[in-house]
Amino acid sequence: MSDVQTGLSGLAVLFVLIALRLPVGLALIGVSFAGLWYMMGWGIAWGSLGLIPYQFSANWVLSSVPMFLLLGYVCYHAQLTQGLFRAARLWLTRVPGGLAVASIFGTTGFAAVCGSSVACSAAMGRVAVPEMIEHRYQPGLATSTVAIAGTVGALLPPSIIMILYGIIAQESITKLFLGGIAAGLITVLGYIIVVVTRVKLNPALAPSTTEHIDRTEKWKALWEVWPVVMIMVGIFGGLFAGLFTPTETGAVGAALACVVALCKRTLTWGRFRDAVLETLLTTGTLLIIAMGASLLTRFLSLSGAGDFLSSLVIDAGASTLAVLLIIVLIYLLLGMFLEPIGAMLLTLPIVLPIIDSVDLSLIWFGVVLTKLLEIGMVTPPIGMNIFVIKSVVGDLVATGAIFKGVLWFLVMDILVLAVLMAFPDIILFLPRVLG
Repeated sequence: MSDVQTGLSGLAVLFVLIALRLPVGLALIGVSFAGLWYMMGWGIAWGSLGLIPYQFSANWVLSSVPMFLLLGYVCYHAQLTQGLFRAARLWLTRVPGGLAVASIFGTTGFAAVCGSSVACSAAMGRVAVPEMIEHRYQPGLATSTVAIAGTVGALLPPSIIMILYGIIAQESITKLFLGGIAAGLITVLGYIIVVVTRVKLNPALAPSTTEHIDRTEKWKALWEVWPVVMIMVGIFGGLFAGLFTPTETGAVGAALACVVALCKRTLTWGRFRDAVLETLLTTGTLLIIAMGASLLTRFLSLSGAGDFLSSLVIDAGASTLAVLLIIVLIYLLLGMFLEPIGAMLLTLPIVLPIIDSVDLSLIWFGVVLTKLLEIGMVTPPIGMNIFVIKSVVGDLVATGAIFKGVLWFLVMDILVLAVLMAFPDIILFLPRVLG
């Protein structure tokens, strides 16, 4: 068996192992180690296993990942984001589907200090869904709105997906963050249009409220948003003003979140311990998958399988649009079965050379890829955000009803994705001007 055949066989075995539900990180490491052993011998395989994961994990930029995770978990456990939904609810009460629109705004605000779609959905689900159900919102609309709004968490900075992509693609994380802002805001606007349109067509989905709210209460609720605003201004103002690097931003944000939570007296030792433990667990999981992906990259490079697959696309003379459509379909399918970071790290060793060969911006592709991966968070059968919301609401809403409600938003997601692909400058404008 030639080296290329070995590489292709390894990929086939890898997908079989993942289909059998073996953890992605273990599958990546196992297949890569076995392939290197078969091609180059025991010594090279063991040497690669010892050296390559260390080289990847020793990257200084990776230190921002646990810090951004800690930032999000501290905000979550210290309840710094609770005022977001209340303020949005009071100010948007007269808008059709106002509570659902408020949950989108609240989730977006939390996304700006979290970077994780699962955490966004879990945090806002506990606050927004019971409120909407109490106001007689249709359960499918209430749950699906929060589930889909959580996906904005990966598009807006600080995005863990974008940080890992930037490290692997060797692109500026600051520029990726800037590009994600436009994509995230357009996505939020699209979701609001879906809610308002559905409620206009069928007012029974979200009965209008007759609650009288005086102006003083509105301004008081707006004041409750100050913890999130302070954290956002601190980390993004410093980042884009050049006061600190993206790597340092995570640490500054985590420290600022702790200070704000202590000032509000909502950060107890137990809550801080929970935030640190969840940060360690999530960081360990991400690093194992990322180390496996770095081993796979070396395996595919030495076997020539990566170059072989890239050349198939290039030599076929496929147009740039055809290449993009194939990649989009692949990620939409992978998103149905794999969690986003695993899907990204599994495929980037093959996809990045293809994107580079057709002269597309890797900054633009990183944002589009993030959007594609987040669509997978709400598509059956493994829509992670759906099951997060389901765990929050329990037997109140059937899983099928949540998936059914999300379908309306998925149509908008595809439209937004098409716009981002047709007009790359929407993403690239801010990185070009401010990056």
